[in-house]
Amino acid sequence: MLAVTDAAAEAINALKDAEGQPDTSGLRFDVDSENEEGAALSVALCSEPDQEDQVVGSEAGARVFLSPGAVDYLRDKVLDVQPDEDGEMAFALLEQQT
Repeated sequence: MLAVTDAAAEAINALKDAEGQPDTSGLRFDVDSENEEGAALSVALCSEPDQEDQVVGSEAGARVFLSPGAVDYLRDKVLDVQPDEDGEMAFALLEQQT
């Protein structure tokens, strides 16, 4: 199952606070499109999970919602926060270390 780092949990909570979202809110991953190499995923802040979503929680109280299609692509991933090309912090999906 998707793991969430402390840094990612803090970023999710900060995003929720900045947007004035309720405690039930979280970051939701869904599949936009699929191809032979994998899938293009969308991510959005949502006030609550869809009925069929799997919910991943963290010790910091952050929640991540995974659509049924996204579960297969994210089951062996870690959600983290890392700097992008411009030095801005962005969510990143990394391989889990075994």
